[in-house]
Amino acid sequence: MLKKWLPLFITLALAILLAGFALTPPSPKNLQTPQDAFSSARAMKDVRIIAAKPHPTGSDENRKVRDYLMTRLEELGAEVQTETSLIDTRALKRLNRWGGTNKTEQEFVNVIGVLPGTDRKAPALLLMAHHDTVWESPGAADDTMGIAAMLEIMRAVKAEPRKRDLILLFTDAEEIGLVGARYFFDNNPLNHNIGVVINFEARGGGGTANLFQTSRQNGEAVRLFAKHVKEPSASSLSTFVYNVLPNDTDLTPALKKDYTAYNIANIGRAEYYHSPDINSDVLDESTLQHMGAQGLDLTRALLTADALPGKKADATFFDLFGFFTIIYPAFFGWIFLAIAALFYIMSIDRKAPKKAILYGSLKMLSFIIVGAVLLYGLNRVSGSGPGSNYYDRLAAILKLEATALFTCLAVFFAFFGRTPLSANARLGAALPLFVIAAAGQYSAPTATYFITLPVLLCALIFWISKMWPTHKLGLALSILVAAIISGYMIGLGHLLMQGVGPDMLSVAILPASLTALALLPLYVGLPKTINRYLIISGLILAIAIALWIRLDPIAVTVPSYS
Repeated sequence: MLKKWLPLFITLALAILLAGFALTPPSPKNLQTPQDAFSSARAMKDVRIIAAKPHPTGSDENRKVRDYLMTRLEELGAEVQTETSLIDTRALKRLNRWGGTNKTEQEFVNVIGVLPGTDRKAPALLLMAHHDTVWESPGAADDTMGIAAMLEIMRAVKAEPRKRDLILLFTDAEEIGLVGARYFFDNNPLNHNIGVVINFEARGGGGTANLFQTSRQNGEAVRLFAKHVKEPSASSLSTFVYNVLPNDTDLTPALKKDYTAYNIANIGRAEYYHSPDINSDVLDESTLQHMGAQGLDLTRALLTADALPGKKADATFFDLFGFFTIIYPAFFGWIFLAIAALFYIMSIDRKAPKKAILYGSLKMLSFIIVGAVLLYGLNRVSGSGPGSNYYDRLAAILKLEATALFTCLAVFFAFFGRTPLSANARLGAALPLFVIAAAGQYSAPTATYFITLPVLLCALIFWISKMWPTHKLGLALSILVAAIISGYMIGLGHLLMQGVGPDMLSVAILPASLTALALLPLYVGLPKTINRYLIISGLILAIAIALWIRLDPIAVTVPSYS
């Protein structure tokens, strides 16, 4: 029995290991790190000072932070300036609500530092983060981590030859409506000589730092990122999703210009997003190291480039477990689907009943529909919907992930648990996902790689299983490919939960279905009694965790104004 299950166990172990690589930021670098490299220990010195206390726009602490930033920029040899204006009525209303005040006007102040290049007329590189925080939060992550990363990046490159100016922009009043960034890009003369912008943001107190947004027509921009960033985390899926959602960062007003632009933010430990508890002791230093290392690699490449990236068709790109970035033209997805279709056709067992293909299709379709419905229902049971507290939902993400995991396992055993599928039935199981991949490739070609490539790789597994059903090399290849697919889906599922899970738990069913498809050739089936026990246990655990989330008191990390 153990020998029969061993390939599946090896696959799952490898998948979890690969997902761990993808979701774990690099180790922090100490103060002895070479001067031309990014050191989170050096950057943490700034974090501890800036994030000592909350510093929302207009506060005395906010003024102290600005003074500190100006001093640091001068120490780094930058030309320092500020710009000041009044916040608008909507922003003022929010600020008054936070502080319980009744101000009739309030100034904001942007801080700007320019490190000159050898060609002052060459389009400049702008690094940007905001120096204000939400009420009562010291903001060690949002956005002190971005500020500290920028200062350490400038320190690392200041003695190096560079063609173009490096501008550091620390905006004010981001948390009340992107006020400082809008003002800079509408009024400051510097914005007329900017060629490329990198914005640093945060969503939570840890996790990996990810390139989650770019300017449109990003082909050349992401190729430069792929070539030069050594520990990447990036995805054209997130770029597509973020561009169609009504979300904003300080990069939003910059994107109205013709700049090449990158947006990098961490996502992880979401309970600390805007939390009063997110101080320098809580912030994960590894996350700062990841953000800064990627930012430095990208900054150095852009500062020394003869020409900045131009506009070229949006590309499909993603990092492979944090090791390197894969990038290719979006139309390649059609080629992958065509090759997959060929492999599937060659994998058909012509001696076996063809109705098994329909049988497998119905099973996978049922898995997707029933799983999505159950996840939606359990999310409502857990308290999602009108009246829910957004930050409390963020604090429950790990429990929501457990709910999704047990639900998907229960549904898997319900539809696939008893007996292994025949070769033709497995082909049928791939058919609904092939159709989804084709629809995605048509409507969102840069975002559908996470379906098209697994569909292709699963087709390869099925063909290998047919060609070498008992050969050890064929089994080894099947294990490796299934582990790569499953590992990527585990990592993607986690990031999806961090991003949209509190409101859209049903999205977990798509990576779950692709994982199931990859594992089916290695799955050997369970006795009826054990299978039924696993179904019931999975559902009971999922329901119990959903009720736990609903009945749990409001998390202590939740901001008081929420």
